[in-house]
Amino acid sequence: MNARWVIDKIKKSGLKGRGGAEFPTGLKWEMVKKAKAKKKYIVCNASEGEPGVFKDGFILENYPEVVVQGIKIALKTIKNSSAFIYLREDYYKKFGEKLRTLIKKEPIYLFKKPPFYLAGEETALLEVIEGRRPEPRIKPPFPVEKGLWGYPTLINNVETFYYVAKIIQGEYRKTRFYSVSGDVKNKGVYEMPINYSILRILKETNNLPEFDFFVQAGGRITGEIITPDKLKKKVKGQGAIIVFNRSKTDIFLLMENWVDFLLRENCDKCTPCREGVFRLAEMVKQRKIDLKTLNDLLFVLRQTSFCGLGKGVALPFFSLIKNLGVKEIK
Repeated sequence: MNARWVIDKIKKSGLKGRGGAEFPTGLKWEMVKKAKAKKKYIVCNASEGEPGVFKDGFILENYPEVVVQGIKIALKTIKNSSAFIYLREDYYKKFGEKLRTLIKKEPIYLFKKPPFYLAGEETALLEVIEGRRPEPRIKPPFPVEKGLWGYPTLINNVETFYYVAKIIQGEYRKTRFYSVSGDVKNKGVYEMPINYSILRILKETNNLPEFDFFVQAGGRITGEIITPDKLKKKVKGQGAIIVFNRSKTDIFLLMENWVDFLLRENCDKCTPCREGVFRLAEMVKQRKIDLKTLNDLLFVLRQTSFCGLGKGVALPFFSLIKNLGVKEIK
């Protein structure tokens, strides 16, 4: 299997990373392949720590051989490399034995993620594998240049490796996996075309509510709040759709759920995120939200936080205020 052919085929497919950042997969592989180093590393990120996102677990349960095949393709494409499958604790327990059977004698090693959401961030996971605390690194340098133990490292998530295998087998049909949950009839994971709107996904999975509702798309903590009149949007990020019954949902309780998670999972490394999330939690729990202060806090979090955790805080709050109406949070 010619490495140039593999990378060109991935590029031509238009595949983007399915872990949230949506970076072009072929370009990332090419950058690691071209990097000059004695050895290189590959990481399959199966941390999947955000509530409402469970597609990677579904793939590992039903198609582990395809995921492993994708990693093996990466090993052949990127010379002098070895790989890690970085699994959250319950996935390690549930899928470890089957994965070891599929790996056989390939230089692919399983690594159990510690029980922290931030330990799934791409540079924090490098710190964990190297034996340190799960804290994000300064970027640049990016992992493709300087990753595990200072060597170029390719990091993709489970779904990305799954689709790499499909591309090389000539079976990629421009689909992706969507996690659908919340107040729905048919919770589950569905493989559907990448250009489907939220509305079409809900209709075709028989999950379009007959009651007044809204959705959170992307994830249950950092996803965007979207009302029924805006459902022609496509699902970005990690492909999650969570449906809420509007009449049964306490907006403050929803925001409390967000801030409780963010407080619990904060690494406290950077001041904007540490202090910003704390102030945000104070306002939400007191049920006294000054919109100007809230906007200022969210702006600072988005612009100055060290990693994606703090930067991602703004989207759910901004979209809630804009799409559900200011009156509903007074």
